[in-house]
Amino acid sequence: MLYSLQRHPKYVVLFLVLAVGSFLYLSAPYPTHDYTANVIGFPGDPSLPARVERAEKSYKKVVVQRQDMIKKHGPSPSQVMMFPPDQNPWPAYTVWDFFPPAFNCPHELERIGSLGDGGKWTCGISRVAQKPDCVIYSFGMDWDSAWEAAVLDNTEGCTIWGYDHSRKDFGRQVSHASFTKKHRTHFQTQVQLGPEDRSDENNLHTLETVMKQNGHTFIDILKIDIEGYEFDTLRAMVQPYVDSGKLLPFGQLHIELHVWGKRFPDFLSWWELLEAAGLRPVMMEPNLVYVNYNRASGAELAEYTFLNIKGDNIFVADPPASASVNGGTEPDPKFIRHGPRD
Repeated sequence: MLYSLQRHPKYVVLFLVLAVGSFLYLSAPYPTHDYTANVIGFPGDPSLPARVERAEKSYKKVVVQRQDMIKKHGPSPSQVMMFPPDQNPWPAYTVWDFFPPAFNCPHELERIGSLGDGGKWTCGISRVAQKPDCVIYSFGMDWDSAWEAAVLDNTEGCTIWGYDHSRKDFGRQVSHASFTKKHRTHFQTQVQLGPEDRSDENNLHTLETVMKQNGHTFIDILKIDIEGYEFDTLRAMVQPYVDSGKLLPFGQLHIELHVWGKRFPDFLSWWELLEAAGLRPVMMEPNLVYVNYNRASGAELAEYTFLNIKGDNIFVADPPASASVNGGTEPDPKFIRHGPRD
């Protein structure tokens, strides 16, 4: 090789150029986002709006496919079965096939908490990892608080408000004496999230009432597991926002759906109401523990994670910077305290 280079000097120059170029390329630092350059304490992500827009375009295609699928198996929604029997016509389907998690999470999608029952697929936990005054509500957790404990471990400023009608405290992962993050939690027993305020054996509270009691106007992550009451509760919660055109008061929703006795047209209209309010499913996980324990019935329970794509919550937009504070390098105080702007 050396002999060839001596006979052809021009190849020596080319060889040196390639060698130096390769060295400079390989030794250059890997490009990273400066997450503190735009807004102190928040992850700056200039490409986020474009990712959200692309995800919404893809999701709209799935909505059209859903209507085609209804015509194929209906042809009207009233003729579609939730869990059809194992017989013709084929191909087979279940209700969940009409509502896939087709909106791509624009951040990391991470299963937070324990494997199996208790953990939740969370979109962009990094977005609230350093967010001051991060607010999380959790309704219904029974004995397990693996998700809540993991969220507290993965964030610096998040505080969790927990509610359960039948328990006196968070599950063992948070309530255990060795857990060091419990100072960022609040728990209220004998309270159940519902479609209206009602002081009876169920002691129902609407989300609006609970938020007013706590002095909150926005929730970063709302987690709901209320054993079938989610349909009436969410309809009563969401409908006024759709009618008024106002933004929902939360950025991300984790919810377990229990479709016991539900008819497809009723489920479809409920789902479309959530879509009209700006909620998009980024993850779905069937409750296989329930399927295993109840093999004679269908897969009637499923965990969904939704993003609210309307407004400028932390999961779909960087918070606005205040031009009057440090030359625009600090977040708008209104956003820190209350979430999206009106």
